[in-house]
Amino acid sequence: MTATTADARPPELRLPKRRGVELSLLIGAVIVSVYGYAAVGLARNNAVPPDVAGYGAGLGLLALLAHLAVRFRAPFADPLLLPIAVLLNGLGLVLIYRLDLETPSDRAATTQLIWSTLGVAFFIVVVVLLRDHRVLQRYAYLSVAAALVLMIVPIFFPAVNGAKIWIRVGGLSFQPGEFAKILLAVFFAAYLAANHNALAYTGRRIWKLQFPTGRVLGPIVAIWLLSVGVLVLERDLGTSLLFFGLFVIMLYVATGRTGWIAVGLLLAAAGAFAVGSFEPHVHSRVEDWLNPYATIEAGQGPSQLAQSLFAFAAGGMLGTGLGLGHSILIGFAAKSDFILATAGEELGLAGLTAIFLLYALLVARGFRAGLALRDPFGRLLSIGLASILALQVFVIAGGVMGLIPLTGMAMPFLAQGGSSVVTNWIIVALLIRVSDVARTPAPPAAPAPTGSGTPGPVAAGEDQ
Repeated sequence: MTATTADARPPELRLPKRRGVELSLLIGAVIVSVYGYAAVGLARNNAVPPDVAGYGAGLGLLALLAHLAVRFRAPFADPLLLPIAVLLNGLGLVLIYRLDLETPSDRAATTQLIWSTLGVAFFIVVVVLLRDHRVLQRYAYLSVAAALVLMIVPIFFPAVNGAKIWIRVGGLSFQPGEFAKILLAVFFAAYLAANHNALAYTGRRIWKLQFPTGRVLGPIVAIWLLSVGVLVLERDLGTSLLFFGLFVIMLYVATGRTGWIAVGLLLAAAGAFAVGSFEPHVHSRVEDWLNPYATIEAGQGPSQLAQSLFAFAAGGMLGTGLGLGHSILIGFAAKSDFILATAGEELGLAGLTAIFLLYALLVARGFRAGLALRDPFGRLLSIGLASILALQVFVIAGGVMGLIPLTGMAMPFLAQGGSSVVTNWIIVALLIRVSDVARTPAPPAAPAPTGSGTPGPVAAGEDQ
C-alpha cells in the first residue's frame, strides 16, 4: 500500500543566493567609476587618461576577488552590500584624482588606491576566516581594552590641525580611533546582549523612565565615559559624538525604551554646550558655524566653510561636470573633510542625492540583516555597525553643509584617509557575514519517528 498525497513531505523552500545579481551590480559599479575617471581627463585635458585601462582593471580585480570570497564563503549574503561599497570607493578615487590635478605636488589618489587594496584584503580575510559572527562575543572585554589603548596612544603624539588623533611615524600616518569604533561596537553588542533584560525590566522608575540598577548599567557607562573623556583630551569631538550616538542607539535597541533617546539628546546637547564654550578649538568651529561669512565681512577672505557653501551653490541641480569645479579653493582639507563639497559642485544636487541614497541603502541593508537574526548579539552588532556609517555621514555632511558645527572626520569610502577606508571595508565584511547567517535557510526538520511508540502515517485503505 502507498501513502496518500496529503502525507507527502512538502518541498523545501530554497532562498536564492543572488550571487549573479551581485556580480552584475559589481560590473556596473566598476563601469561607472571608470567612466567618471575618463570624464575627469576629458574635462581637464581633452583626452582620456592614459592609465584608465589600468585603473579599471585594478578596481575590477579587487571587486572580483571580494566577490569570489563572498560567493564561496558567504553564499547567502546580501547582494547589495559589496557593490555599494565598491561604487562609493570607486567614486572616492575619482574625486581624489580630480583634486590631484589641482595639486601636482601633493598627489593622493595612488596612496588611496593602495589603502583601498589593503581594505579589500582585510575584507577578504574577515569573510573567509570569520565563519560565525558570534565568535566575537567571547572577546568583548578584550575588544574594549584594545579600543581604549588605541584611543589613548595618540595623546602622546603632536596635534594635527588642532586634534590629537594621529600617529605619525616618518611619512606614514595612522588614525587608531577608526579601528576603536569597531571594537567598541563589539563590546557594546556583547554586553547589552547579555544584560538586555536587566536593563529593560529592572531598576527604579523615575518620571516615565525606567533606570536600571547601577550594577548593570555601571560598567558600560564607565567604559563610555572613559572613551569620551580620552577623545575630549584629543580634541576630536566628531568621534566623541559618533561614540555617544552609537551608545544611545544600541542602548535603545537593546531595551526598546524610547526614553533613552530623549536622555541621550539632552546629554549630547549639554556636553556640546560645555565643550563648545570652554574648549578654544571647538569654540572657534562653533563660531564659524554660527557665522560662516564672518571672515569675509572682516576683509580676510572666505573661510573653509564659506568656500564649501559656495561650492554647493555653484553646483546647482546637475553640477558643473566632473573636473570643472573650483572646490580646491577650500584649501588643505578639500580631499578629506570637504570632499563632499567637490561632489556637490561637480555632480550637483542630483549626484549628491544619489550618493546619499547609496549610503542610506547600505545602512538600511545592515539594519535589515540585524533584524532578521534571532541572536541578540548579532542583531545589536549589525545595527551598531550600520549606525556607525549613518552617524559618520550625518556628522560630516552636516558639518560641510553648515547644518551643525564642523568636525574633522572622513566621509566613508569617499574621503582621503587610509585608516578610514580600511575600517569601512571591515565594517562591510562584518555586515556581509551577519547577513549570510540571517539569510541562510534553516536546516530541514527531522521527520517524526514511526516506531512502536508513535503511529506512522495511515496507508490508503488500511483499517483504523
